[in-house]
Amino acid sequence: MSDLQTSYIIAIDLGTSGPKVALVTDSGHVVAKAFEPVPVQLVPEGGAEQDPQQWQVALIKAFRDLLGQNAAPLDRIAGIGVTGQFSGVVPVGKDGRPLMNAIIWLDSRGAPYVQKLTSGLLKISGYGLWKLIRWIQLTGGIPSRSGKDTIAHILWLKYARPEVYRATWKLFEPKDYINYLLTGQAFCTSSSATVYWMTDNRNLRQIRYHPWLLETAGLERDKLPDIRESTDIIGVLTPQMTEALGLPRPLPVIGGAPDVHSAAIGSGGIGDYDGHLYIGTSSWITCHVPFKKSSLLDNMASIPSAIPGRYLVGDEQESAGSCLTYIYNKVLTDAGSVSAGHTPYASLDEMAARAPVGSDGLIFTPWLYGERTPVEDRTLRGGFFNLSLTTDRDRMVRAVLEGVAYNSRWLMAAVERFTGRRFPSLRFIGGGAHSALWCQIFADVLDRPILQVADPGSATLRGVALLASVALGKRTFEQLSSEVEVTATYTPADSARTRYDKLFKVFLDIYRGNRATYAKLNGAVSG
Repeated sequence: MSDLQTSYIIAIDLGTSGPKVALVTDSGHVVAKAFEPVPVQLVPEGGAEQDPQQWQVALIKAFRDLLGQNAAPLDRIAGIGVTGQFSGVVPVGKDGRPLMNAIIWLDSRGAPYVQKLTSGLLKISGYGLWKLIRWIQLTGGIPSRSGKDTIAHILWLKYARPEVYRATWKLFEPKDYINYLLTGQAFCTSSSATVYWMTDNRNLRQIRYHPWLLETAGLERDKLPDIRESTDIIGVLTPQMTEALGLPRPLPVIGGAPDVHSAAIGSGGIGDYDGHLYIGTSSWITCHVPFKKSSLLDNMASIPSAIPGRYLVGDEQESAGSCLTYIYNKVLTDAGSVSAGHTPYASLDEMAARAPVGSDGLIFTPWLYGERTPVEDRTLRGGFFNLSLTTDRDRMVRAVLEGVAYNSRWLMAAVERFTGRRFPSLRFIGGGAHSALWCQIFADVLDRPILQVADPGSATLRGVALLASVALGKRTFEQLSSEVEVTATYTPADSARTRYDKLFKVFLDIYRGNRATYAKLNGAVSG
């Protein structure tokens, strides 16, 4: 396609760190980006919130910064696609304004309420047997007892903030709230509705809220947005938002998908069983599958994909890139150990590269805010094991990279059990994939070739832009894999793999030996 024929999509990714906005060609090439940070507010008893008004201010600023780069003619922009953090809730009143902060995916305050909801006389893994059977039959899964699914946040609102719940008109997932902000249309998509756990997913072409699920949870149907497909055009920019964003005309807005779903498309691995590894604030390993299935053992279920008529399965790790941010901000910054003139992450790479494979037996556990899969335990916490007087900062930084990789190996094993097949390789995306050292560590720890995708930090933006390209008739799903380039392949090194095999077994031993201690220290909720 010649440049004269190229059209562009504006992709919005409402990440945990703030909104990213990109100008993307209809073939998925990111030509310009802008970002504006938004803080996370961690509150007592496992709460995690963000201010939706700050999202709006940051989005408009990032949008105008993007357009100010003059990377493409405005008349060639065909539409807008929105992705973003998954498993949160924004309660909105009848006037269209948020009634309180958004409750985001890290929040676990709803655990007691969702545990009560899913309990019963005869129990399996804490779930009431009849409820378990019925939920899995309808949805393919069941609400996580960790309290981190959207349904748990809603239940917390209903019982801990009843005045907010009563005043709520609609309960939006974060990316659906951004769509509402842009268009004034109150919709969610079948992909984002999943973790309400209120939808009948047996027929992927007709996903609807189910009366038994709503009645069992005690939720009113009219508080939940109507469901559309990720490839539907849900509306156009309102005149107010068109002016605020600095656009000359209203643009169509596509339903879009949560970041997990968009990343799967942006990785280029959209065929069944094509796996990818994502490392951003959190992490996950996912692939598309041709079946509806659940695994209580690994807390996993296949869920509706952003691609109509397809399922997606994955395991998520709560803290990944955030572990590096933590060690930089809380351990290294004041110590003056970060090289001047370098980005923090480049300097951390330099430090880790100076340390030996395996960090001389130092192991870091990356559970800084609990864990969801492959074990569901909100009381787990991070830490360094086997510190000694000879441990230096270089080994500590490398141990963080390795600890995230050990946990990813745990995730990968669960996904491979679920699919019944071994990943021949994994596409690597997210900000962590910029690091050549981390690519090699993952190849050695996972014992799989790691395919470093081009511009890996833009995978979610690229994914939702490609989704919009399909919605607007610019591309077909069959074309998308060939649009995503792999820039490097990292293969496992035998000596490192042998060392990591031994340390991974110790990593699992650390979990098994300390989970009861974490529960005592961090107030496990029984259920």
